[in-house]
Amino acid sequence: MLTSTKSILNKAQKGNYAVGAFNTNNLEITQAIIEAAVELKSPVIIQTSEGAIKYAGLEYIYAINRIASLSPVPVAIHLDHGKDLDLIKKCIDIGYTSIMIDGSSLEYKENIKITKKVVALAHKKGVSVEAELGAIAGIEDFVSVSQKDAAFTDPDQAAEFVKKTGCDSLAIAIGTSHGINKFTKEPKLELERLKEINKKVKIPLVLHGASEVDKRMLNIAKKYGAKLKNAKGVNDALMKKVVKLGVNKVNTDTDLRLAFDAGVREIIKTKPDVFDPRKILGPAKEYMKQIIKERIIVLGSRNKA
Repeated sequence: MLTSTKSILNKAQKGNYAVGAFNTNNLEITQAIIEAAVELKSPVIIQTSEGAIKYAGLEYIYAINRIASLSPVPVAIHLDHGKDLDLIKKCIDIGYTSIMIDGSSLEYKENIKITKKVVALAHKKGVSVEAELGAIAGIEDFVSVSQKDAAFTDPDQAAEFVKKTGCDSLAIAIGTSHGINKFTKEPKLELERLKEINKKVKIPLVLHGASEVDKRMLNIAKKYGAKLKNAKGVNDALMKKVVKLGVNKVNTDTDLRLAFDAGVREIIKTKPDVFDPRKILGPAKEYMKQIIKERIIVLGSRNKA
């Protein structure tokens, strides 16, 4: 069933768990997300970035994601890192139940201004709004922030920002990073900062750049030809800590890309006689589904549908 992220995340906030928000670019990824959520009876958020929409086309990617309305679990369709106001309006009009306005690269007052504008547009149609304060380092699709430009979220400023904008959830910066090359050493996040933000901000908090960079998928991809570094992501133990401290939505994109890559490379390399796209993409879907189910369990949203 389709619903808003506000509905999903308010329940998560009350229950002190988090819901996975998984990025999709095509049918197989969306199938993996929905199947995993249904099997574990978990609410879920399906996300498309501006890059995904440019790749697949808004009408196509929305039509694919719209099949979530047939699922027995709550599903939100969300625009991730929306920066283009025209595209945000199109997503609202076509049926997205949730959008993100990413004004994190703007000056504070400009971020407030653009976020208020989007909140007014979205709320008229019952669409939830996620905003961002502070910048997440790294590169993902059309989002690129250098480490020196990544700014942690200030707790007092966050409280003021939420009050002035009326956003429904807030993405915060506490040390995570977009992309596959997140950490070269064990990750360290600003947990005390998260505690303070959670005390002062009363709406659900969102963590971007939070993929695990699963070693199994990384090793499979590298075994069959991928040239990737041995980076580290946000491990399960650390993820459980941030959820306990108040994070209610956790974005995952890199892990799905990695699992997709591992599955496709493995089949092509080990079964060179296979040319049926279904037999090439099917195993990749199963790898992604496995990763999604593991993340759902860690976040605590299993059986919360």
